[in-house]
Amino acid sequence: MNVDGTVIDMETVTLRPARTEDAPTIARIWHAGWPDGHLGNVPDALLAFRDEASFGRRAAERVADTTVAVVSGDVVGFTMVVGDELEQIYVAAAYRGLGVADALISDAERRIRAAGHDRAWLAVVPGNARARRFYERRGWTDQGRFEYPAETGSEPVQVPAQRYVKRL
Repeated sequence: MNVDGTVIDMETVTLRPARTEDAPTIARIWHAGWPDGHLGNVPDALLAFRDEASFGRRAAERVADTTVAVVSGDVVGFTMVVGDELEQIYVAAAYRGLGVADALISDAERRIRAAGHDRAWLAVVPGNARARRFYERRGWTDQGRFEYPAETGSEPVQVPAQRYVKRL
């Protein structure tokens, strides 16, 4: 059940490709959720590039890579998949723990497999314990630390990350 008492079940969650008009909502979810796993866990140099406008710009640019989760007509989460990488997965705070993320990650895995890949990967900062537990529960395995080049619009910022992999 979410904050307003609405009961969510898997039949209530609809997944679909993002549309241009979804970009502002995707940006709001992304901007609101990003600090939860990243503040204190990424280099300070990246913080200057993660203002509200940057999420709006990137969400608009990435519509083609994005799938959204919709509940009662509202976009409540999204994934961005590029090749064999699950690049982003976010769920609005009011819908966390209700199965939305499970639906999104299952769909991302299916899309990666359908694109001809036999394994998927993602990057997560080491201090994002909540996300790491979620991935591990879903069968993803930690393959170790590496430097992830976070997009900034100019030179990427190298972010210490853990590489998680799942055979599909």
